[in-house]
Amino acid sequence: MIVLALVRIGYGHGEGHPPMADFSGVRNLFGVCVYSFMCQHSLPSLVTPVSSKRHLTRLVFLDYVLILAFYGLLSFTAIFCFRGDSLMDMYTLNFARCDIVGLAAVRFFLGLFPVFTISTNFPIIAVTLRNNWKTLFHREGGTYPWVVDRVVFPTITLVPPVLVAFCTHDLESLVGITGAYAGTGIQYVIPAFLVYHCRKDTQLAFGYGTVNKHRSPFRHTFWVGFVLLWAFSCFFFVTANIVLSESKV
Repeated sequence: MIVLALVRIGYGHGEGHPPMADFSGVRNLFGVCVYSFMCQHSLPSLVTPVSSKRHLTRLVFLDYVLILAFYGLLSFTAIFCFRGDSLMDMYTLNFARCDIVGLAAVRFFLGLFPVFTISTNFPIIAVTLRNNWKTLFHREGGTYPWVVDRVVFPTITLVPPVLVAFCTHDLESLVGITGAYAGTGIQYVIPAFLVYHCRKDTQLAFGYGTVNKHRSPFRHTFWVGFVLLWAFSCFFFVTANIVLSESKV
């Protein structure tokens, strides 16, 4: 998509004329930023196989720089290639038109690309969520009846996303809402409290004078508070965006 957009801009067919600054989208930006933070999911697969953790900080930094570069390239090529009112929430659908991509196979592939990714990720995420439900309601020494285990838990896992998919096509609002509420708790609040309490337990277990040679440059407690403050900002701004948008309607 980056290459196709650059080619279209290079031929002088770019339709985008973005303003220098537009603050109307800042309110929803906070919720979307939570989703962009999901690039942290790649960190365990990068860190675990590394036998020598000596250059780990530089490796992780390079990973984030590459992620930022691709986000920037994808965003800037999009806003200069397409008009603002023609940009779809599902960006790949912009390339499904004949005047953008001449080869039908490429158009179909890009149009169906979200289907491919969701088809591979959704079963894994659904199974994980089902197992989390089972663990949450698990009683020591007890087992679930067949109906509960095979019907109830899969149903409460699958029904909500299916209903949301049928009820709305507004991906921008959906990403902002789920990112600001569920995403903020999962990716900001819970990790911040885990880090804080794990550091306290580590000091009790190994002593207060112990220094971890692999400690993070963000080891100060200030950063835990900063993450919680950022989480509250995401929650506040997205809520304000929803309220103001509904009041205009």
